[in-house]
Amino acid sequence: MDYVKPQDIAGSMATAGASKMTLPIRHLLIRGALAGAYLAVATSMAVGATIQTGQPIVGALVFPFGLCLVILLGTELITGSFALLPCATVAGRPGAELGRVLQNWGWVFLGNLLGSVAYGALLAIALTMSGAGDIAPVGKKLIEMAQVKTTGYAAYGMAGMVTVFTKAILCNWLVSLAVVMAFSATSVVGKIVAIWGPVTLFFSQGFEHSVVNMFVIPIGMMMGANVSLQDWWLWNQLPVTAGNLIGGMVFTGLALYLSHRPQPTPVAETRAADRMAEPKLAPAQ
Repeated sequence: MDYVKPQDIAGSMATAGASKMTLPIRHLLIRGALAGAYLAVATSMAVGATIQTGQPIVGALVFPFGLCLVILLGTELITGSFALLPCATVAGRPGAELGRVLQNWGWVFLGNLLGSVAYGALLAIALTMSGAGDIAPVGKKLIEMAQVKTTGYAAYGMAGMVTVFTKAILCNWLVSLAVVMAFSATSVVGKIVAIWGPVTLFFSQGFEHSVVNMFVIPIGMMMGANVSLQDWWLWNQLPVTAGNLIGGMVFTGLALYLSHRPQPTPVAETRAADRMAEPKLAPAQ
């Protein structure tokens, strides 16, 4: 059968987390950059679909293809790593110490940032005729989004900060759930279906994803959004990353792993089973 049981998914989560920590830095950066670019492409496609149809739900329905690329091609996404690496640590896997986890997160975060901004720079050229023409409708929408995601929260002060942080928790609860759901199937089609639902739920509700914002806010700034570097990092990138960490690690990774991980068989039960399995001697004649 294509379906994988939760107990086996829990084991796969710890194994995947441990495997990610064996990757060299150059692979983390390259795979992280690719993942950032894939989500950026999906975001620009979703924005375009929303503008063309006038229906935001259409954009939410096409966006998950980006995460499918990320997972099926084995690239590195920080929001998924927030859920998986702590499972390897809790499981006691070799090389999964806290220091190694933090180091891995740092390099993947940098890779995601580089890939997202690189695609944003290329798309900004395409949407503005290299700065010599009018900004395309997709570009204008991205400018608006960049401002809403930064100065829009800043206008509300602490209430805005609490809101963006909460949206980030909710976001990665769902996105990391999609990452884990990919372990629930062994076929490509099964994995895609499992990924699609949680990601559509996240995108359709306007929650905050740190890697998506690594694309949306910089490209908006490149095309003239009234957003400073301080606005970007203080009112979005830092609180969103922190919220994504909590949502992925606590609400998905540890919650599912700790409740489904394989339990060791008690010694007494093991010995009893061994005795029952011993061959019986025939009685003496």
